Amino acid sequence: MLQSVMHILKQKNIVLASGSPRRKELIENIGLKVKLCPSLFEENLDPKSYNTFSEFVEETALQKVLEVDNRLRDAGENVDVVIGADTMVTLDGELFGKPTSEQEAFEMLSRLSGRSHTVYTGVVVKSYTNVVKFTESTNVVFGKMEEDQIRGYISTGEPMDKAGGYGIQGVGGTFVERVEGDYFTVVGLPLYRLCSVLYKMFKPEAEKAGDIIK
Repeated sequence: MLQSVMHILKQKNIVLASGSPRRKELIENIGLKVKLCPSLFEENLDPKSYNTFSEFVEETALQKVLEVDNRLRDAGENVDVVIGADTMVTLDGELFGKPTSEQEAFEMLSRLSGRSHTVYTGVVVKSYTNVVKFTESTNVVFGKMEEDQIRGYISTGEPMDKAGGYGIQGVGGTFVERVEGDYFTVVGLPLYRLCSVLYKMFKPEAEKAGDIIK
């Protein structure tokens, strides 16, 4: 999807406002170089202040992007694109973030066991002249899990830095019976929508350079 503008993108300083190696790997797998810069934004927004889960994750992603963008520019770094994302698991109208303890992870996973839940990933892409926000949602169905299976998974340590207490791309994927929607949304960065945004954002520059025939 990005091949006609890839030469433009490869000249850009692209920063991912995240410390997630998973998101970095996803972007690098499509041929882009990206710098990780974890945001210092304190994720303390109140979900109840937003009308939808989409608004909440998009605003969280936006604040991550703005913090990183301002900090790097204040330090004199030339930043062309900043990408930020926020992923939340939802069940029964409740948001599941990263568990703060093994007990909380156990409670989360126990509630997800044998049920379908929805994962929302909000993404913000900021260039010099434009800010684009979007959200993708995907339904994930867990198989039934026994208590010893949940505790064994928690003992791996994987759930503790994952929204909803599991990582679909790791051991947690063994609990997933099926995915209804974009798999990469669950990983934390919906690639199709991201690439669509980047293409539209940099197509005019490629056209101006005569690299794309209108």
